[in-house]
Amino acid sequence: MERRKFLKNTCIGTAALSLSQLQFCGKTGEKKPNIIFIMADDLGYGELGCYGQKIIKTPNINKLAAEGMKFTQFYAGSPVCAPSRCVLLTGKHTGHAYIRNNGRPINRGHNPGKGVFAGQNPLAADEVTIAEVLKKHGYVTGAIGKWGLGAVGTEGDPNKQGFDLFYGYNSQVQAHNHYPKYLWRNDKKEILAGNNRELTGKQYSQDLFIREAKKFIRKNKTRPFFLYLPFIVPHLSIQVPEDALAEYKGKIPETPYKHRGYLQHPYPHAGYAAMISRMDAGIGEIMALLKELGLDDQTIVFFTSDNGPTYNRLGGADSEFFNSTGPLRGRKGSVYEGGIRVPMIARWPGKITPDSQTHLPFAFWDVPPTLCELAGTKPPAQTDGISFYPTLTNNSRQKQHAYLYWEFPAYGGQQAVRMGDWKGVRSGLKKKNSDKSIRLYNLKDDIGEKNNVAAAHPEIVQKIREIMKTARSESKLFPFPETKLH
Repeated sequence: MERRKFLKNTCIGTAALSLSQLQFCGKTGEKKPNIIFIMADDLGYGELGCYGQKIIKTPNINKLAAEGMKFTQFYAGSPVCAPSRCVLLTGKHTGHAYIRNNGRPINRGHNPGKGVFAGQNPLAADEVTIAEVLKKHGYVTGAIGKWGLGAVGTEGDPNKQGFDLFYGYNSQVQAHNHYPKYLWRNDKKEILAGNNRELTGKQYSQDLFIREAKKFIRKNKTRPFFLYLPFIVPHLSIQVPEDALAEYKGKIPETPYKHRGYLQHPYPHAGYAAMISRMDAGIGEIMALLKELGLDDQTIVFFTSDNGPTYNRLGGADSEFFNSTGPLRGRKGSVYEGGIRVPMIARWPGKITPDSQTHLPFAFWDVPPTLCELAGTKPPAQTDGISFYPTLTNNSRQKQHAYLYWEFPAYGGQQAVRMGDWKGVRSGLKKKNSDKSIRLYNLKDDIGEKNNVAAAHPEIVQKIREIMKTARSESKLFPFPETKLH
């Protein structure tokens, strides 16, 4: 009911307008901006040149930052994939989000068929995504890359969640290989000749995503579009075409390690760096196309990552070698900064000041309200986010969060709260005989979360404890009763 009521209300006053008229209902009264939202998979805070990376070359993403705004304190929705994407699309943090952990559906009555990956727990039908809102407000919508929020035919199918086009991996398990046997185009499987889910193949999925993104832009160049590009680089396995590998092979050192999980690449350091540079090159192609079509000034481009980088050389990835989290503590799966603080760049010529930065903390649940304001419409009533549109346009009337909240019922069970410069963390909530007390850090003085100052600030700890109780509601799908026991 809530979903139907919202989608009806967002169209008040627009139902009688033609599509061409709807194009001129944006925030400023001008033509609505096209929106391209690019998201890497497991890319660390320190893995881009513009964020301090010294080995991996990312000239096109660096250029986005030079021509736009870089966020220094931007956060993912969760330290792992599926809940982070749910938060991004629905604007609800993990204390309220429908999906709060990875996992395959249990007893959902869906059989995808032989040889098809089943996918993850589907996003519920009554959840309102940003794609649904923008589609109702005159945008054509496309998602190209990795979905991970419900298999084809389920209620979480991207075509049932507001996307006119979906192309890519429906299941994040299938997305562990960059040379898949097939990809989905909406509800149709497209077989990729020359691929057999081995270390190499004929059709590299990242290249296919760039090709499809360019086709989508060309096809919809005369109407406002929302293009969501959840790429799977640099998530494992480490795989990349030979021409990209050549840029790093033999030029950066390789070190012995014990391989665990995924396919093993003979040059894991070179392969990992090459994957990110290959993605960067594809982003350069997209930016060049926007200029070619005269869409550059009409298009806002975002770039971010879904969570922090991987750990313990899983699949051969080496976060220590690349200093993937910079000065931050923790990696993927952790609510410490390295698991959730991610790169964020926004570029919009004529609207966003070039080579600018913001140090205000924002998070994935702020993205839907921001995109709604860009499009000149209202976000769903049930959102935890605030629009950072004023920050993008250098407006001093930016609202700020009283706090940011995360919960994660895996990797031992964790909660985190950021309140101003203070960060409170609880972990091991699902483990017996673990320290479940709140650790407190002052991020202004201790970005690496090395010094627990809880004993010196009991009043701050108490405020964070109350937030951990009140900022959430219980989930039937992902129960986390341990939050109430400590």
